[in-house]
Amino acid sequence: MHKILRAAIAASVISLLPVVASAQTVNLRVAHALAPTEPINQAVEAFAKAVNERSEGRLNITVFPSEQLGINREVYEQVRHGAPIIQVADPGFMSDYVPDFGVMNGPYLLNAPEDFQKILDSKWYDQLTGRAAEAGFRPLSFNYFFGNRHMLGNKPFNKPADLAGVTMRISPNPIWIETFAALGARGTPLPWTEVYSALSQNVVEAVEAPLGSLVGSKLQEQRKTLSLTGHFTAFLGLVMSEKIFNSLDPELQQILQEESVKAGTFMTETTLANDQKLLEQLKSQGVTVVEDIDIASFRETTAKVYDAFPKWTPGVYTEIRTILD
Repeated sequence: MHKILRAAIAASVISLLPVVASAQTVNLRVAHALAPTEPINQAVEAFAKAVNERSEGRLNITVFPSEQLGINREVYEQVRHGAPIIQVADPGFMSDYVPDFGVMNGPYLLNAPEDFQKILDSKWYDQLTGRAAEAGFRPLSFNYFFGNRHMLGNKPFNKPADLAGVTMRISPNPIWIETFAALGARGTPLPWTEVYSALSQNVVEAVEAPLGSLVGSKLQEQRKTLSLTGHFTAFLGLVMSEKIFNSLDPELQQILQEESVKAGTFMTETTLANDQKLLEQLKSQGVTVVEDIDIASFRETTAKVYDAFPKWTPGVYTEIRTILD
């Protein structure tokens, strides 16, 4: 099975390499799992347009939403092996390659979304990106505020005990799995494109996601009780192949990095501005919004998650807390 997967990845990369090798234009694809209507797609479309214009045609970027280039794990492998793809990256998935990325996605890590910039400005993050390069990845940015993640089901989740035995769709990465295990839920990893049907067929009882994703995928059609748990403050980034990045002229490298950060700032501002509008939209569509959440109990129950990853550098959570506090 592993040989077949490696062969498939190699074939995919080889088929894409001529796209990069053209003398005048470098063609890159942006891949992500989410719907075209979601804020992240708007942000990467803006990124692609800005890069195409600023590079005067030397870079040509096309966006592929909804897992058109493959599910997340497949695309990360393609990028790592040198495919000309820019992946919309989650710290949880990046932790498969550089474990310390996982701490950036931990439960109740931030007091406010704006605090995440402290991590990105730190020497610790500079060292982390160096390790990402060793693993084959070049992070262009990681400042895309995806939103506070909340829980949508058919009943309120006011306290951790309410999640006991609940089948919850989660992202298939370690920090999610450990967090929902700590809460007593039955975490069920599924690709995002399968969530709507999984809810409609009762394969899962509930889902957790930012408001933009819930609305963008119309999940409020399937479940009508939204609990504002805010258990993760989610940020995304753009990563590409270190090999491909290093093959580009320095000017093109600079354009990619600068426009990626600008698009992240745009998405962060958009997400912060739109959350209240999305809540009102959900209410107008018959969703009950539960705000009476015992956040202190959720925080206390999930605190042990930070001790569950032996591959993390010893003391990394303490270091992050020092940066944030």
